[in-house]
Order: sequence, then structure tokens, then C-alpha cells
Amino acid sequence: MFEAVEELIGEHADLEKRLADPAVHADQREAKRLNKRYFELTPIITTYRAWKQTGDDIETARELAADDPDFADEVKDLEARREELTEKLRLLLVPRDPSDDKDVILEVKAGEGGEESALFAGDLLRMYLRYAERVGWKTEILDANESDLGGYKDVQVAVKAKGQTEPGQGVWARLKYEGGVHRVQRVPATESQGRIHTSAAGVLVTPEAEEVEVEIGPNDLRIDVYRSSGPGGQSVNTTDSAVRITHLPTGIVVSCQNEKSQLQNKEQALRILRSRLLAAAQEEAEKEASDARRSQVRTVDRSERIRTYNFPENRISDHRVGFKAYNLDQVLDGELDPVIQACVDADSAAKLAAAQ
Repeated sequence: MFEAVEELIGEHADLEKRLADPAVHADQREAKRLNKRYFELTPIITTYRAWKQTGDDIETARELAADDPDFADEVKDLEARREELTEKLRLLLVPRDPSDDKDVILEVKAGEGGEESALFAGDLLRMYLRYAERVGWKTEILDANESDLGGYKDVQVAVKAKGQTEPGQGVWARLKYEGGVHRVQRVPATESQGRIHTSAAGVLVTPEAEEVEVEIGPNDLRIDVYRSSGPGGQSVNTTDSAVRITHLPTGIVVSCQNEKSQLQNKEQALRILRSRLLAAAQEEAEKEASDARRSQVRTVDRSERIRTYNFPENRISDHRVGFKAYNLDQVLDGELDPVIQACVDADSAAKLAAAQ
């Protein structure tokens, strides 16, 4: 493991030299790629140097302890510190998802449970919006199909980081674990007898693709326009502003009617389509990623759940990693980090085990 770091030190030094060359920044795309890689390597190099320095300090402290027993405690402290750095370095060297620093398009879709499921989909949307606000991300509703009682039949939202993020703290790096079927147990607002019902909503998370990453030929698309439906401004139900795009080679269909302008709806639909095509291409190329993404939303069925939100017990349970907590009200208010971190830790542990 540590031999690999020596190679990374050379790459890091080479990147530093290239980024100092003004000519490199004439090509903004290349400069961005180099800067991203440099930013990824920096914490590995910094931790490795601290690990090596701690090793030298241990040797010095042991020599001093041979003459003065008072240095024995310092040896123990330094050895504990080196263990911490060793584990940190192992985690930093775990192969990373190349999409980890990407922004995402997150979709929430009501499933079984009728109006109650749509209301729960609205609760999930607010949870993600509040979580994004807590961690300093920007959000943008791309399209929404509201239900009669104020929930959502389906909604798509773009989630973006503000500036460069630390490794492992990007939007996709955190939110990719949210994909799947989310089950709720509670007394619905529509229930007059006070009985607890179970329903479900599906969440699909895809990394947002840049135009250069996904090529879409003009002959690959069928674009239909139709009249918007549902609540909205004066133009809703009066103009053909809604857009439905069908990607003919794959059969993927995306609809948008949230904006008043047909052009705006087309642009939003293309953003969603690009992200889905990128995810599909990654699934084809990476079998491991394919297995993970296929587990997201196949059918929004209560039995295929990744997480349960139990309102009577104020409990949230993630069934993939055995996480359980009794602060559901706080999680729905955006305190989602502990739940996500449990998934991150389990994923890192699995990758470490596979690498050994």
C-alpha cells in the first residue's frame, strides 16, 4: 500500500509543476482536470508525510526512553497517532468512484400508497432540500408533478456544490447512497380511523453529466410538446409549453412542464436525459457500479426498501448497513449526515476488505 504512495508523490510533484505553467491554463478544461487530480492527491501526500514523520519521532522517543523513562508515555502517544494515520491513509487509498465530485440530479417518485405516498415523497424532497442547505449546496427544482393534497407524484431536483469540495464530500459522493425505495410507517393525513399505514416512495440519484460527456445526436431524439397540467401560472393549461423527449436508441423518456417556456422545459429535460444516459453508460462499463445502481429503483414496492421511516417510534432504519436511530424528526429536518456516513463507512470497509 505504502509503495504506491511513492508513485503518487511523483505524480503530485509533476502536477504542481504543470499547474505553475501559465500555458497550461490556456486550456481551461485541461487545467480543471489537472487541478482536480492535484486536489485529490494532496490529502494522501500530506497524510503519508505525517505518517513517515511520526515513525521517525517514535524511533527518537524510544532512544530517549532508554535513558529517561519519562519518555515512555510519549512513545505510546506517538504509536497511537501512527495507528490513526495508518488507518486514515488506508481509507484515502481506497479506489474512489470517478463521479464522486459530480453534482447530481435527484428524483423522488411516489409509489404504492396513493396520496399518502405522494405526501411522503414531499417529505423526502424537503429532507434533501434542508440537508443541502445545511451542507452549503445549491438546489434547483427542474420539474415537479404535484398531487391534490400538496405532495409530489414525481419531482426532479438538481443539487450542486458551491466550488470545489474535499475528497469524499462531493454531492454524488454523499447522495449516491440515497437511491432506492424508502418506506414510511405512519397514520396518514387521509386516515380517519387512526390506523398506521405503510407506503413507499422511490429515490433515483444520477451524477449530472456535462454536455461533453454525453453525445446526443439530433436524430436520436423525438421531441413532443403538449399542454401543461396541474397548478401553475396563467400560461399553464393554455399553451403547449410542456416537453417530452424520447431518446430513441435507449427508449429513455423524460418529461418537463415546470417552466412557462417550452425552451426552458426542453433544456431541463435534456439535463435530466444526459444524467440518465451517463449513468446508463457507466453501468455498462463498470459492472460493480451496475450492481449498485440497479439496486436503486426497480419498482417502487414496499418490499424492496433500503430504509424505513417509522413515525410512531420516531425511528429511522437503514436496512443495508443495520443503522438505526430514534431521531426521525431531526433527520427529516435535514440532519442526514449520520445516516449517510454509516453507508460511507460500510462501503469503505467493503472496499478495504476486497483490496486485501
